[in-house]
Amino acid sequence: MRLLLVEDHPELSHWLQKALTGLGFAVDIAEDGLIADHLLLHESYALVVLDVALPRLNGLDLLARLRKRGQDLPVLLLTARADVADRVQGLNLGADDYLTKPFELNELEARIRALLRRSVGSMQRALKYGALTYHDEGYFLLDEKPVPLTPRELAVLTALMHRRGRPVAKQQLFEQVFTLADEANPESIELYVHRVRKKLQGSNVMIVTLRGLGYSLELCDEMA
Repeated sequence: MRLLLVEDHPELSHWLQKALTGLGFAVDIAEDGLIADHLLLHESYALVVLDVALPRLNGLDLLARLRKRGQDLPVLLLTARADVADRVQGLNLGADDYLTKPFELNELEARIRALLRRSVGSMQRALKYGALTYHDEGYFLLDEKPVPLTPRELAVLTALMHRRGRPVAKQQLFEQVFTLADEANPESIELYVHRVRKKLQGSNVMIVTLRGLGYSLELCDEMA
């Protein structure tokens, strides 16, 4: 899934981007509120991790703009402010959760996954489709054995799993796997689909190419 990280501290933002990418997320970075506002107007994200103290447009004002436009994607606030009133203000403006700095990466991951789980209307911690099981901690099992996936392969399979049995357009899949900083084009997604397809071989789950529509995760017995 593709996330937007809005953080003006370069070392922290790049460390978080690297860590979250390793967990299977595609992460764009915005270093101030106005850049983030522009990206949120023109790009598609599953969730925003938003620092409160930002140059040019602070996080709370950005959050207010986002909600005023009717954009309801989950927002996780990062704040160095321990005051309860500040946290309440953020929640009242439409934030879904907050995390006070400094924080542990595993807590940030847990909060992100909880918000994503909530946003798709399910509290299931695992999704099963044929022999394939996805755990929202960020890993897959195939016939109860771990599937070795790179971060981008994980992002591909996660996007297909969430829409299992339905087509996912190549462009949509590309946007969930690559960030704006990546030197890639939509055709690049074919390589990662091919790699994931090979890792599913021998099971009752396969990735089907649908001409003009994209890709779909299907059960082999349904294709017979």
